Amino acid sequence: MLADAIVEAIRLAVTRIPDDVVSALRKAYEFEESEVARFNLENILKAVEIGRDGSIPVCQDTGTLTFFVRAGVESPYLRGLEGAIVEAARRATREVPLRPNAVDVLNGKNSGDNTGRFVPVVHWELVEGSEIEIAVLPKGGGSENCSALAMLTPGEGWEGVKRFVLERVRECGGKPCPPVILGIGVGGGADLSLSLAKRALLRRVGERNPDGRIAKIEAELLGEVNALGIGPMGMGGKTTALDVKIEVAHRHPASFPVGLVVQCWANRRAFLRIKPDGRVEVWQ
Repeated sequence: MLADAIVEAIRLAVTRIPDDVVSALRKAYEFEESEVARFNLENILKAVEIGRDGSIPVCQDTGTLTFFVRAGVESPYLRGLEGAIVEAARRATREVPLRPNAVDVLNGKNSGDNTGRFVPVVHWELVEGSEIEIAVLPKGGGSENCSALAMLTPGEGWEGVKRFVLERVRECGGKPCPPVILGIGVGGGADLSLSLAKRALLRRVGERNPDGRIAKIEAELLGEVNALGIGPMGMGGKTTALDVKIEVAHRHPASFPVGLVVQCWANRRAFLRIKPDGRVEVWQ
């Protein structure tokens, strides 16, 4: 039962781009003046439509299956959840279908079912209560290759954050299939900053951090990224990024970690909630 619901969430994520992302892509098309950029955005929107209408993956790279699980410790379904996630990954590979994207780093062999050592990737958070919420994030490899970590000094501060992000986006150019969405994690340690950055991608396009100070930086950085002129698919234009999302954690006095996770225009995601009585809700 759990695996069935997770398979459907995976299917929804890879075949239907969320409405907020589609709306942002349409606005970018309307705002654009470059004919080449408009052509690229038009083709992106056609791909979105084909995936939705045909219930087929929007992109051939169906990503590394990544799950963020917020699990109530009193849920009767917690014990079997990890096994259900792995089973769902295998089934979704056959049934959706998904491209097999789990390769052994030692012998180069593909497992063929999107499972392997620490794959699918599962981030666990245990909370009070008896409900379980799961976010599904199929993360494409091309955009992931542009993700990066910077261990800044405290003196570099937020200006250093902006400089690092802008330099990395400029360096990557069209490689991550822009217009992108940038997830940025600041603080914690190296591992936490990158985890926060990936988690930030779950927020809707246009949804600002509830802390007004951070929200201001998100908006400023979005404007500066788009001023680079990289544009859709790296061929020039006004929209290099659809949004910038920042999450923060407290840091060590001697360190200022910044994790950057780059997401391509196909910002695929889906969510499900498992009630104590076994009812399941799936949405985007």
